[in-house]
Amino acid sequence: MKLVIPTNGKNGLNDKIAEHFGRCATYTFLNEKGEVIEIIDNTSEHMGGIGLPPELMKKYGADILLCHDIGPRAINLCKDLGIDVYVCQADRVKEIFELWQSNKLKRAGVENACKQHKI
Repeated sequence: MKLVIPTNGKNGLNDKIAEHFGRCATYTFLNEKGEVIEIIDNTSEHMGGIGLPPELMKKYGADILLCHDIGPRAINLCKDLGIDVYVCQADRVKEIFELWQSNKLKRAGVENACKQHKI
């Protein structure tokens, strides 16, 4: 199982979680033990590259996305790609992982999608 968290840099477990998952600088991937596997640059079309953020995350093997906010279209694309999405307002990678591990995160759905992106 591979978890992915949108981040602002390459500081691993101490990195801050990006406010917008599609416009983050990097994606930090963890295993189910909370160990950093890899950190990749966001090369999606939101950052001038190719493809949508969920497609990039899936390309690197993501099974679970932990993030602050996410729009309904992105939730649906993640679902179509087999990526489970959980949301909360944690500040750091380590914190959001520990909340997920303790089953304290909300599964993302259209009802709790980012208000700026509701359709």
